[in-house]
Amino acid sequence: MFRKTLITITILTFAFTALAVAADPTIIGATKCKMCHKAKTGDQFQIWSDSGHAKAFETLKSEASIAIATEKGLGNPWEEAACLKCHSTQAFLGAEVDATGKYDQIEGVSCEACHGAGSEYKAKKIMEDRAASVAAGMHLADETTCLKCHNEESPTFKGFEYAAMWDKIKHPVPEAVAE
Repeated sequence: MFRKTLITITILTFAFTALAVAADPTIIGATKCKMCHKAKTGDQFQIWSDSGHAKAFETLKSEASIAIATEKGLGNPWEEAACLKCHSTQAFLGAEVDATGKYDQIEGVSCEACHGAGSEYKAKKIMEDRAASVAAGMHLADETTCLKCHNEESPTFKGFEYAAMWDKIKHPVPEAVAE
C-alpha cells in the first residue's frame, strides 16, 4: 500500500511539474508573427518594421548610447541589463525563447514586448478569435505597457504623450479579431 501511494505521489509530482513548466509562454520572434501579420491583415509587421521600436536594439550601438553608458559607469549598452530592459523584447519580458521560434535580440522591441510571449496564442485559429487570444496570453497593449520604458528612468526621456505616440505605432486589427 505504501509503495503504491509513493508511486502515485511521484507520478502526480512529475505531472504537476510538467504542467507548471509548460504554463510559461515563450518568445517566438517577430519573424513568426510576420507570417500572418502582412498587408492582407493590416500590415502590422511593416508598421512595426518602420518604427523606432524595430531599431531599439541597434540604437544601443550608437555613439550616443555608448557615451550615455560610459557616463553612467556602465559597459557596452547592448550587453547591460539596465539598457536591454527597454531595448530588447526578451529582457523586457524576462521570458524564455521558444526553441522552435525565430527570435533574435536584434529585433529590438518587437510584437511580443507589447503583446506578450506568443507561444500560446500564435496559432491562426486562436488569433482569429480575440477572446481566445487574450485567454491564451496575448496582451492588449495600453499606456501602462508603454510607460514601463517611456519614463524618467530613461536617460533620454523628454516626456511622453501616449495619444500622440500611439498614433505613430498603432496598427489595424482585422475585423474578425476586433469583434
